[in-house]
Amino acid sequence: MSFWQNIPSYFSSEYYTFWVVSIGAGIICFGAGIVGTFSYLRKRALLGDVISHAVLPGVAISFMLTGVKNPLYFLIGATTSGILSIWLVDYIHSKSKLKPDTIMALTLSVFFGIGIVLLTKIQHSGNAAQSGLDSFLFGKAASMTLQDVITFSVIALINTLCIAVFLRAFSMISFDEEYAKSLGFNIKIIKSFLALLTVITVAIGIQSVGIVLMAALLITPASGARFLTNSIKKMLIYAGIFALLSGFTGVIISSSGTAMPTGPWIVVVLSSFTIFAIFFGKEKGVIARMRIRRSNNLKINNENTLKKLYKLSEERKESIHVDQLSDIQSSAQLKTTLKRLEKKQILSQVKGTIILNEKGKIAAREVIRKHRLWEIYLSKYFQLDKDHLHDDAEGIEHVITPEIEKHLITLLDRPEKDPHQSEIPY
Repeated sequence: MSFWQNIPSYFSSEYYTFWVVSIGAGIICFGAGIVGTFSYLRKRALLGDVISHAVLPGVAISFMLTGVKNPLYFLIGATTSGILSIWLVDYIHSKSKLKPDTIMALTLSVFFGIGIVLLTKIQHSGNAAQSGLDSFLFGKAASMTLQDVITFSVIALINTLCIAVFLRAFSMISFDEEYAKSLGFNIKIIKSFLALLTVITVAIGIQSVGIVLMAALLITPASGARFLTNSIKKMLIYAGIFALLSGFTGVIISSSGTAMPTGPWIVVVLSSFTIFAIFFGKEKGVIARMRIRRSNNLKINNENTLKKLYKLSEERKESIHVDQLSDIQSSAQLKTTLKRLEKKQILSQVKGTIILNEKGKIAAREVIRKHRLWEIYLSKYFQLDKDHLHDDAEGIEHVITPEIEKHLITLLDRPEKDPHQSEIPY
């Protein structure tokens, strides 16, 4: 029987649990991924771990007080405990000189330790209803029900709507709280509301997917999405898609064999998406940055060579021998640079002699002009000594854009000579 003939069987009652778990995992991952984006942007990557571990004592205490495994009681206990952990982090940060990551690590450890102690006490209490409480550590996705999927959907919808409505406010506090405050935003209320969304998302999803997965879901999707875009809106979309696909794919992989835990597989798939984005991101990816770095190095080599050729031509040498350029690059690099410039029809090489054509002279004068203009700027506005001007100008001349060059010419009143009395070519 072909693959296409097998498709209808996947929609039979036999696969009911598979679809419930797949959809539920995808939705809760999506909800956590988008709300966790702001924790990442606020440079509070450990916050997800803090909340995920801090809800454990709340769950344990709610069970000890009621003696039953009621999801509503668990939600109240987990939310209270999670909010308390965030308040504690902010309070200690405002009253001490400890770094935020140190405070969050300490808070995480204390709350998680208390949670483990309480769970151990519950396990020795003899209450038969305590069975299954350990699922909060690693989750038990296979036990998801349709009611869980509905709950996850409501949470994801609430997160999406709140982010859409308060996107500007959330963005402001993520980048510059003081600026947001100056615009009239109530920072405390916005931060508290965002923390509440985060805590409720964790509290709802943690019983199904576990502490480990919820901590990863709040930060990992955003960290991957950040390598793909500079736009917050697009970043939220990418983070949501990464999380959604990871949840669905993780369930598929885990259901393909025995002893394949769902939660860890979702984390593995999500990490794979993130690693892919880190390497292949169009603007910020490792490969893209390597390409930009290589392009910049080639540009610097080209311009340094042109600058040297121009200086030699200023000494009234119409043709220059290759040996006269040996001090700016290694022999192999120089050979490659000259071939590249020759291919661009900037110069010609005849038996070791270099002839700079008119196009090359224009390009060379541009590099020299930027260098000498910047020397004048440093001398006039920073009062640097003449012997310090050259090295500083060497570093900046390659990144001066035509717009900046025009502004410098206007600002400096179109100077004729640099501080060393060398003419500025126009």
